[in-house]
Amino acid sequence: MGIIHMPHIADRPRIRTPFSPRGQGSLRQPCALYVPRGHFAIYVRNDEEKKRFVVPISYLKHPLFQQLLRKAEEEFGYDYGEGGVTVPCSEYYFNDLLSRIHNSR
Repeated sequence: MGIIHMPHIADRPRIRTPFSPRGQGSLRQPCALYVPRGHFAIYVRNDEEKKRFVVPISYLKHPLFQQLLRKAEEEFGYDYGEGGVTVPCSEYYFNDLLSRIHNSR
């Protein structure tokens, strides 16, 4: 039998489990509803598609993110009848925006 080398666990990307960590109440919450401390959920809508993102609260201070929120206010107002803050842009644009904010820190 030969020796099997396993990659170091720290080198692997993190994979979210379908449930939130224990200790978050007596029932475990589905990951779709869970938002880690220091983050918030935001929806990106382009035409009929809508996708949920969870981003750090610190991004709210960034001028690029504030500009996007102003655009959302113009298009949707403050009435988020579908359950959360929604911004009008493509998923590609939002990912690019998040990347630029992350790299500017």
